[in-house]
Amino acid sequence: MTKRETPPETEAPRDAATLAATYFSAWKARDWTTLRSVLADDATFRGPLGGADDAETCMQGLKGMAQILTDVVIRKRFVDGPDVLTWFDLHTSVAPPAPTANWSHVENGKITTIRVTFDARPLAPPEGG
Repeated sequence: MTKRETPPETEAPRDAATLAATYFSAWKARDWTTLRSVLADDATFRGPLGGADDAETCMQGLKGMAQILTDVVIRKRFVDGPDVLTWFDLHTSVAPPAPTANWSHVENGKITTIRVTFDARPLAPPEGG
C-alpha cells in the first residue's frame, strides 16, 4: 500500500478534529490517560467555572466536572486548520442540559488552548444555601 500525497495544510484539520474527538470521547469515558495524552504540558483552559494554566490543572478541572457529568452530546464540530469548535449539550446530574461551545487550538499534535462557554447559572449553588 502506498502513502497518499497530501499537502500539509489539509492534514492539520484532520489532526485537530481527531484530537478534539479524542478529548471528548476520553472525557466522557473517564479515560484519564488518553485525555491527558492529547493535552500539551502547557495547555490552558478558560471557562465559566474556572481556568487552568497547565495540563495537570486542566485534568483536575475535567475530573472535577466528571463527578457530575452524565453525558456529552456532540451536535456539531467545525474545523479550521488547527482550530476546532465543538458545539455540544453538557448533561449533568444537577442541572438541565447546557448548550456549550468548546474552542480548542492544536499545535505540534497536542491541544494547547481550550476555551469553553455556556450558561453556568443552573450549576451554581442556590443563594443563601
